[in-house]
Amino acid sequence: MTENKRPLILVSNDDGITAPGIRTLIKVMNQLGDVVVVAPDSPQSGKGHAITLDSILECKPINIDDGEQIEYSCSGTPADCVKIAKNEILNRKPDLCVSGINHGSNASINVIYSGTMSAAIEAGIEGIPAIGFSLLDYSWKADFKPLEPFIKEIASKVLQNGLPDGVVLNVNFPKTENLKGIKVARQARANWIEEFDKRTNPQGKEYYWLTGKFINLDKGEDTDIAALDQDYVSVVPVKFDLTAHHFLQNLNAWF
Repeated sequence: MTENKRPLILVSNDDGITAPGIRTLIKVMNQLGDVVVVAPDSPQSGKGHAITLDSILECKPINIDDGEQIEYSCSGTPADCVKIAKNEILNRKPDLCVSGINHGSNASINVIYSGTMSAAIEAGIEGIPAIGFSLLDYSWKADFKPLEPFIKEIASKVLQNGLPDGVVLNVNFPKTENLKGIKVARQARANWIEEFDKRTNPQGKEYYWLTGKFINLDKGEDTDIAALDQDYVSVVPVKFDLTAHHFLQNLNAWF
């Protein structure tokens, strides 16, 4: 690759390089810059910020559909994809990293578990402005077309203005035919109530399927969940410094 005036954009995800969501994201990013895709060769949902330490990583060129992008399929996690892109594939730091479009919500507490957001956070750790995009529709046949102008607008704003050090954007789209616009929001306080479906296989061994119910504990009107419930795109600035700064003084008093 040779340097030019067009932005260099890294694209990744956690649903796998063939997922419809990332194919839409690639198409939009091709309008904004030179695109390099490094994404998992298989679904990596719920892997969070896992990295591969105890097995080999494979990363190979691949050509999936039309477009000017350069693509690589990686055997690792979303965080692995960003690491290997920066250190082994790209010849300069990207101007932007985008991850997604995830098939399913990454709003509220879901950001903790999200492979989609971990790719964006890994880029942020490396000093690359980054955005994670998700649609509240788990269907493989989800309609991503209405999201395209919003994705282009948000990505363009980040390319123009940058992001503060230590901050990435978590963008979620409601499943609706009437997107009303964009709302900047805070992360809603919520959790999952887990349930384990216990079963027995034909050999008599017990196993479990994890299920659960999302519980919103936050009634604020300024949250991502509130925005999504009102058919707005939610944009949450996320920081990856996990220090509870407000508690430092009190904790110091203990010692």
